Amino acid sequence: MRAEILFPHKSVHALAGLRDPKWRELAKRVATLPEDHPDSLAFCLMMIRQCGCLDCNPDRYKALMGCSACAKRNVIGFKGPDELLLKAYKQARNEILKFLETEELEQAA
Repeated sequence: MRAEILFPHKSVHALAGLRDPKWRELAKRVATLPEDHPDSLAFCLMMIRQCGCLDCNPDRYKALMGCSACAKRNVIGFKGPDELLLKAYKQARNEILKFLETEELEQAA
């Protein structure tokens, strides 16, 4: 098993059967999108934050078990309501869209 540095898009599918119907619908939809789609980027950004990927390294238990297992454990263990996870996704999506818009403006200039 190979752990990634940050939450990989290929691990989204492993999360589709977790939580409530809205979460399952989101994860299933994102899993079918290309990894560079803004919704995929937003989902991965949300999971990077939820799982603490920025603090992970190859010697940690989290990394040894792999990204999909770590993410599943994190989503299952999330104590808040599903609405908070969906809100975190929407916030990440807004950030991604704002970043992409800024990049387009800079490239056009």
